[in-house]
Amino acid sequence: MAEEQTRYSRLAQITQLINTEHDLRDVLEHVVTAISEEIMRCDSVGIYLPREDGTYQGYVGKPALINGMTLDMHIVDPEYDLLAKEVIETRKTIYIPDTSKDDRPDQRAIQAFKINSLLVAPISYEDELYGLVFLFDYGTPMNLTESEIESVKAYVNMAAVAIRNANNLTRKEKLISEKQLLLNVTRDLSLCSSLQEALDKCFYYLGEVLDNPNIGAHFIDPIAEHKLKPASLSKESEWTEEDWKETHQKAQFNHREDPIFQEVTHTKTSILIPDVFEDPRTNKEICERFGMKGLYMIPLVSLGEVLGAIAVVNLKEPGHVYTDSACQLAESIVDTTAPVLFNLLYMEKQEMIIQDRTSELIQKNDELEEAISELTQISRDKDLILNSAGEGIFGIDLDGHITFANPSATQLLGYENEKEIIGAPYSQIFDDQQTFLEHYEQKVDHTDKDHFFYKKSGENFPVEYVITPKLENNLTIGYVVTFKDVTSRKQMEEKIKYHAYYDSVTNVPNRVLFQDRLNQALQYAELTDKPLAILFLDLDRFKKINDTFGHSFGDKVLLNVAERLQKAVPNGATVSRQGGDEFIILLPTIDREEGAVKCAKRILEAFNDSFVIGDQEISIKTSIGISLFPENGDTVETLIKHADVAMYKAKDLSGNQYQLFSPEIESRTFEQIQLENDLFKALQRNDEFELYYQPKFDVRTEKLIGMESLIRWNHPQLGTLPPGHFIPLAEETGLITNLGEWVIRAACQQMNKWVSSGYTDLTVSANLSPQQFNQQNLVLTVADILEETGLPAKHLELELTENLIIHNTNHTLKTIGRLKELGVQISIDDFGTGYSSLGYLKDFPVDTLKIDKSFINDVTTNRNNAAITKTIITLADSLQLNVIAEGVERADQAAFLAEHGCHWIQGFYYSHPLQAETFEDHFLKSFIKRG
Repeated sequence: MAEEQTRYSRLAQITQLINTEHDLRDVLEHVVTAISEEIMRCDSVGIYLPREDGTYQGYVGKPALINGMTLDMHIVDPEYDLLAKEVIETRKTIYIPDTSKDDRPDQRAIQAFKINSLLVAPISYEDELYGLVFLFDYGTPMNLTESEIESVKAYVNMAAVAIRNANNLTRKEKLISEKQLLLNVTRDLSLCSSLQEALDKCFYYLGEVLDNPNIGAHFIDPIAEHKLKPASLSKESEWTEEDWKETHQKAQFNHREDPIFQEVTHTKTSILIPDVFEDPRTNKEICERFGMKGLYMIPLVSLGEVLGAIAVVNLKEPGHVYTDSACQLAESIVDTTAPVLFNLLYMEKQEMIIQDRTSELIQKNDELEEAISELTQISRDKDLILNSAGEGIFGIDLDGHITFANPSATQLLGYENEKEIIGAPYSQIFDDQQTFLEHYEQKVDHTDKDHFFYKKSGENFPVEYVITPKLENNLTIGYVVTFKDVTSRKQMEEKIKYHAYYDSVTNVPNRVLFQDRLNQALQYAELTDKPLAILFLDLDRFKKINDTFGHSFGDKVLLNVAERLQKAVPNGATVSRQGGDEFIILLPTIDREEGAVKCAKRILEAFNDSFVIGDQEISIKTSIGISLFPENGDTVETLIKHADVAMYKAKDLSGNQYQLFSPEIESRTFEQIQLENDLFKALQRNDEFELYYQPKFDVRTEKLIGMESLIRWNHPQLGTLPPGHFIPLAEETGLITNLGEWVIRAACQQMNKWVSSGYTDLTVSANLSPQQFNQQNLVLTVADILEETGLPAKHLELELTENLIIHNTNHTLKTIGRLKELGVQISIDDFGTGYSSLGYLKDFPVDTLKIDKSFINDVTTNRNNAAITKTIITLADSLQLNVIAEGVERADQAAFLAEHGCHWIQGFYYSHPLQAETFEDHFLKSFIKRG
């Protein structure tokens, strides 16, 4: 009994470690210790984790050294160790009391360690293998009892849970790290002071994201090209700068004439070419010289101006494709880099101008010094030289009084003529008298920092100036001061500094300035023990506005949103744009949680009124997440992350709402990620999805005319899930394309069975999502499925939503036409809910209109719904289209529809969706006679 209590105590301790300890090695070391203390006759316990090549490497164990080898030097290869291979395949623990009677273990290890008895157990959870556990002796055999083996299994199960939790945490942290990476990119770029430094940062982060260091850049701007060439190559590249430059010269490569570069810079769109030798646009000679297998080119665009392009080159095997998330992150890094390069390039140009002017200025002063020495007695020549100089020039004697001034000097200093200034002390002009006195005896360039001169009016202005001694017989008899007004340049520098801290689209603080203010606010809040709040905003459906009206229109919307937000927040608050359609608000002083909630409500009310951009009226809503200090975090990163998590929860609640952060929300976010992972795995296995079928009837004859296929997910843990639980997730993650293809294939396979059984007058329908419809290979995919399943095309109907077909009309019309050429029927689902004129119907070769369920619910009692329904029926009849009503549940609804000419009906009035076998028993055998 004491042993059982000890075991339960150990298991409880390890369970607590799994839930609180983040270091996997510490937890697994406790598991090893528990096993070794439980099995006293065991000489060695080791946990081995899988490697990419299929072998298993020692991770933790006791003892740390065996035969002079550390545990991580031990490799288990299932190709040699047949015992390990069997455990991996069966997921079962195997105990061998006497290794001399069993040839499955790796005999090399048996002989090396003199192993007499051996136990191998799989570290697995929910059919997923995480590693192996080995127990063996090299002295007295272990002679394990069944109870001891079960104890070992219990500890091994705890190890599996620990590894699974660590893996889940790693996946979750990856999602957060991508967002943090963009914050780091913005921060690092804001600290860059040169073009090359900014480009190196860009190359570094791109290499990290794409796992490819072979990155180069080409610029349209000649000054940028001059400054960076040939160093516009990643420092981590497999190419050296010398080889890279030499190959360019030998190939006589000119990126301005390259088709790929031209396409990227003209369309301002990235191009990914997995195999350069399969693409007609690439220069095959250049690709061979550089050893290129694939190419990914991203444009550098700032304020609508193309600076050049970033080229990521694959030098390994052809066909490599980066993930969509990696591409999006890479392009975001380049988009963040472009404005910084633009500003630095502008400053480089200004510095070049300043250097040229300074060089000219110094040269002129050298010439002037020589001229003064030679022409001391020739006043006429002196006057000509001084009067012709564009810069201001005046002289000072050894007593510090002004002796002469050229016209440019008197004009810049605000005097009417030279007489007004001659004899005045130099202190009347210089803002720092000590500066002049300290440099009295040497030639000094004062262009290295800010200086100011005073005008006659007392107003000062920024200058660059040079003091040159005036010599006679190697003796200083005075000084000449040459200066220029740099007010315009200073104003430009201030403008550049402004754009480094403010968003160029909305003129509100950007990420850099916002984080600085939040840091200061946190320090104050900690000192005063007062709360503050972060509000994270995301505009609902903003992408649709950009896609419909263009990004220029979208930028105007963002500017209007920023102005409205600034009016809605209290004094002292900071409104910042984080990028895209995300805004974040700092409330540095609030009384309690109610203050943040009150502000969120004011913001939601501010969005009640439509936005008018030009002649276009746009309705926009927003979702708001709220995090509070100190309840929800005490660092910048934590508060922003928790506000972001709460915002996504508000968006899940249909949008246009606010949500306070709580730990439960973060937990539900993790559950959403888990469901996403389960959906991905289910699509790989294809054995968890099932189609249900809902019948369609002609009420005039009570004859079955077809059925709609509807997907269900038989989740191993959650049970049968309806589409509403996983279709939105599939659309968000891009898995909807594969899922939709599965539905079409499964529906065609089942329909072909029914047609082969004699049910030849029916049609099965399947829904097409917008993402699936916009795939370039949709028509080819449908044709392949029909050929693969053997189903005649006339028995398949594809349903498109009305909102899908009213956008991208040319592409839509072409795709529908090609589907019709296959013989497939087309219907418009949810008809009547779109926002477009009905006139587009005459252009589309569709077969059927489906009246949306929202009109059918109260069609017999609501005059408006009845009028809309009758209009749709009349419209379909006039265009010679079929019309069917979905969502019919009552006899009076069916009678109304039949009376007004809609004879095809679908809904609970006839049946809920049924499994294929049940559908066949209830409807096919009962209502249809075989042909």
